[in-house]
Amino acid sequence: MHELSITQGILDVALDAAAKAGARRILAIDMVVGELTGFVDDSIRFYFDWFSRNTAAEGAELRIHRRPAQGLCGDCGHVFAVTVPLLPGCPVCGSGLVRVSGGHELHIESIEIDDGNPGSQADPQRQ
Repeated sequence: MHELSITQGILDVALDAAAKAGARRILAIDMVVGELTGFVDDSIRFYFDWFSRNTAAEGAELRIHRRPAQGLCGDCGHVFAVTVPLLPGCPVCGSGLVRVSGGHELHIESIEIDDGNPGSQADPQRQ
């Protein structure tokens, strides 16, 4: 259910950026979602399709790029992928001295728009 408000926010940001760029419509949105956020891609897409009806984003492709999380053991130096459920320690030495980085990202990476200029290709707008 967290996806509902997150998706509305994503759409609001994209529509605002597209309007400022003079876009007629949004063709695609590239967004980054960290593996540890708990957000479900299918739910984000469902809400996006629902909220984007009758807006400049209706029919836009929502491309979700997942970012992994990584663990680094402070004792043995082992680097490993971190997934849910989280392990209680390093998978090699069992140490609890593990630093986790990444996996919490959530942002729009780019917005591809149709600016309405004849002969021009869609213009990616960076956020």
